Amino acid sequence: MPSQVNRGPRQIWRALVWSLKGLHEGWRVEASFRLEVVLFVILFPIGLWLGHGAVEKALLAGSLLPVLAAEMLNSGLEAVIDKLWPEYNAIAGRAKDMGSAAVFLLMLNVLVIWIVILVSRAL
Repeated sequence: MPSQVNRGPRQIWRALVWSLKGLHEGWRVEASFRLEVVLFVILFPIGLWLGHGAVEKALLAGSLLPVLAAEMLNSGLEAVIDKLWPEYNAIAGRAKDMGSAAVFLLMLNVLVIWIVILVSRAL
């Protein structure tokens, strides 16, 4: 019989603390994350201001959050790879490049959303 998993308020609190520690580490060691947070702080309120209606506001502002999430995942992936393979490894390099590409694709997604909404309004 499997043991019960504690899913009460204490576990929720611990998960919050671990998440905040991860955000702090991302801010502390990742220049890319710091830049993306600065852009988020600037663009999020602009997206809410420029959006006409809830859907546009959600798309303009909400498209920014996945970039931050992917950057955290990419940074975690890179940290593990660097720990496991301190010397060059082609497969590890490919994994790191793919993580970086995921962040890049989400940035392109932000750009496409903002362009489509704002240009369609201008036309």
